[in-house]
Amino acid sequence: MDKKVLATMTDVNRYKILKDLIDKKIKGSDAALLLNLSYVHVSRLKKKLLTDGFEAILRKPPKNPPNKKISNEEIDKIINLYKNIYYDFNISHFTDKLHEIHNIPYSYSSIKQILIKEGLHIPTKKKIVHRQRRRMPKAGMLIQMDSSFHNWLPHIKEKWWLIAVIDDATNEVAYAKFFQKDTLFNNMHVLRRLIEIKGIFMSLYVDKASHFKTTRHGGLHYNVSAEQEETQIERALSELGINLIPANSAQAKGRIEVTFRLFQDRLIKEMRVANIKTYDEANEFLIKVFLPSYNKKFSHPVEESVYMPIPADKNLDLIFCIKKERTVNNDNTISFLGQIIQIPPSNVKLSFAKSKVEVCLLEDNRIFVLYKNKIIVESKLSKNNKVLKKEKLIEKLLNMREYVSEPRYEVKRIIYRADVNHPCRRYNSSKGIKIGEVSNYHTDSNNAFKGQVENNSTINSETKSDSSANLSKNGLKNGTEKFNILKN
Repeated sequence: MDKKVLATMTDVNRYKILKDLIDKKIKGSDAALLLNLSYVHVSRLKKKLLTDGFEAILRKPPKNPPNKKISNEEIDKIINLYKNIYYDFNISHFTDKLHEIHNIPYSYSSIKQILIKEGLHIPTKKKIVHRQRRRMPKAGMLIQMDSSFHNWLPHIKEKWWLIAVIDDATNEVAYAKFFQKDTLFNNMHVLRRLIEIKGIFMSLYVDKASHFKTTRHGGLHYNVSAEQEETQIERALSELGINLIPANSAQAKGRIEVTFRLFQDRLIKEMRVANIKTYDEANEFLIKVFLPSYNKKFSHPVEESVYMPIPADKNLDLIFCIKKERTVNNDNTISFLGQIIQIPPSNVKLSFAKSKVEVCLLEDNRIFVLYKNKIIVESKLSKNNKVLKKEKLIEKLLNMREYVSEPRYEVKRIIYRADVNHPCRRYNSSKGIKIGEVSNYHTDSNNAFKGQVENNSTINSETKSDSSANLSKNGLKNGTEKFNILKN
């Protein structure tokens, strides 16, 4: 009885080449070239084939199992972790958590094969990799900033904004925070925290949102000045010597857009595992846990940095604020947001009448009046301020809105059929045609009239002759014209 062995196509091809070598059909050098082996090794295989036969050139399994083989207990542990805790994680994210938390040091490929065999993962085609813009050579040369409006906590219906900044050179997210609204002060807060953490950078790359760039377009009856006023963020950055670069498309800010896509996947799932319930907890988790882990894995350190320390004469409170210029009245007062502010005499000047001063409104409604970069008055915006009351009223009205999903209407096709007493019905019944829905009437050269009648309609031979006679009387020529029946 012949013995069966398990062989691959590579083994079969190797056997054929060695057989030709034994039969002296090819040379040893040619066999070595075909098998991509050395001449000496081909000689060894030839000797084995002559002495021990085909089985001698097959790969023999090791007597003992390999040391790196994953045990069944560890496979069960990995499967249970994926099913019970990390069921919505992708394989890369799941592998990272196995390394960081559970001390399971297996590779991405090993974890993927385990999940595929268990039926927990279905392989898909690889995504198209697009060409990326080259990174800046030094840290701090270019900072990308953007905000993402997303449902970060699924159990909370209201969507929140995540405002983040990323270094183009190192891919480091130095600071990010959740906010209920994408306001001027919230964006200023993120920029200020970045400067406090890393230092003053060179350029900021943002979109053309209204709090970054004033963008107005002219029209037929409206002309726009070529020089438009600076936004408050532009003014604050210029005071620190930072250049603002507006992007013309979302694709131009691809670095921060890709980061948000990763956050919308990994951050949401990690907050679910950490049992985060509120956005205050989410901010704490984001800053203290997620960002350090993200920067450790995805940042690319560079040798040089252009971050500069904050100068001693710069007060960030008086930079990241709303700053307006006012002219002092003759009675040493100014008006700001409908509120009158009295300027008393000081060591700088006894009277400030007709002088130009700067009014700074901070996020906590504190007001500072500056004269030549020196504080001459400190005040606070009144709680009964009309402008604040109006803004709060508008905000309250907007928060009362409820977003309802639009119902989908199914368009039904209505078929109109003629009445029994309609002239077309009476005409057809008088000619021996049963009452039904007539779809088309036409004529040809042989028969002056042919009709297609639905619903089991019949046409008698007498009807044909009568109808042809009637049609000829009505002026139809040689059966080339069509008679269309009008429907109600």
